[in-house]
Amino acid sequence: MASMMSLVALSIDAMLPALTTIGQDLQVADPNDTQLVIAMIFLGMSIGLPFWGTLSDSMGRKPSVYMGFALFMVGCGLSYWAPTLTWLLVGRFLQGLGVAGPRVVVLALVRDQYAGKGMAKIMSFVMMIFILVPIVAPAFGQLVLAFASWRDIFLAIMVVGVAVVAWFAIRHPETLPPEERGPMRWQKVGRALKEIFKSRVGLGYTVTSGLVMGAFLGFLNSIEPILKRQYGVGEDFALYFGILAFFIGLSTLLNSRLVDRLGMQRMTQSATVGIILTALVFLAVRLFVIDEFPLWLLLVYLFITLFSVGILFGNLSSLAMEPLGHIAGTGASVVSALGTIVGLPIGVVIGQMYDGNAIPMIAGFAIFNILSLVLMRWIEAGRVEPAPQPV
Repeated sequence: MASMMSLVALSIDAMLPALTTIGQDLQVADPNDTQLVIAMIFLGMSIGLPFWGTLSDSMGRKPSVYMGFALFMVGCGLSYWAPTLTWLLVGRFLQGLGVAGPRVVVLALVRDQYAGKGMAKIMSFVMMIFILVPIVAPAFGQLVLAFASWRDIFLAIMVVGVAVVAWFAIRHPETLPPEERGPMRWQKVGRALKEIFKSRVGLGYTVTSGLVMGAFLGFLNSIEPILKRQYGVGEDFALYFGILAFFIGLSTLLNSRLVDRLGMQRMTQSATVGIILTALVFLAVRLFVIDEFPLWLLLVYLFITLFSVGILFGNLSSLAMEPLGHIAGTGASVVSALGTIVGLPIGVVIGQMYDGNAIPMIAGFAIFNILSLVLMRWIEAGRVEPAPQPV
């Protein structure tokens, strides 16, 4: 389960060290356009998440996983042979569409077999591996680049994918018996959408998660040109990115320990305020005190910000799911898809605004977290508490 879920992070982050090389090899006129290599896999996932969840309820878990992996492999192959950036982006879209299958079916597979503490134990292990992969994925990509071309990163990912799906085929049983399957019911997706849009909490926190994701995608799109082109870290990029990813993982782990004591609303609002204040302070320093951040100071900013982002990732989806407990499976995939749809254009715009300095990235964190904070206050101001029950 952990390996299938982590294939998403590997497919995204392993490509980061190669973006500049891809642009040069494919003769891309605007270097910022290579950032779309990251964006397109998110677009494919946003479309695929609701589809695969519904399909797995109809066809069974394992056939859905196999179909998702097959589409993912086609996308990897197309990306490997791509003669132009356009064909590469089509391949990346297919990768995202395909990998959404195992990504969403993992949750159903675990839910079919476990509940309560058993499910929590399994998902804790899955999340531990899921947090670890973004730390090492850029090093994986950099290692391939050291011995081969950027195209061979896709071959390496395909090898990992084949190993994972073969292991899954041999070791894991089908968890949805034929008698429990039903016809494809797109009404479930429509019902989830209806439930989200009529709920102040559900819609508000779904949009909030999208705004936060948008700012984070702006970081993800910008970090390779910032560190490689602007600061010239070269092959050390994987090391720097791994350290940055560590802070997200660390905050995610700490959040699981603090959320019961402090509450999700307090944690999310505090983290959002921290991101805003940090961004405003660093923007003021950059605009009025110094001409450019030294690398160590930019890293300090990113350490603080990404630590706070990890807390938000750990809570916003759960808050959005509060009114959707009766349709948890479909609701989770629809919330994830809507959040990605909101965040994707934001991340693309921030990335395309990169012009040789980190100001667009930092401003993106400030602006969209201010909007997030306003939304959170609006949500909580209108939250309807359940009426007290008579004794």
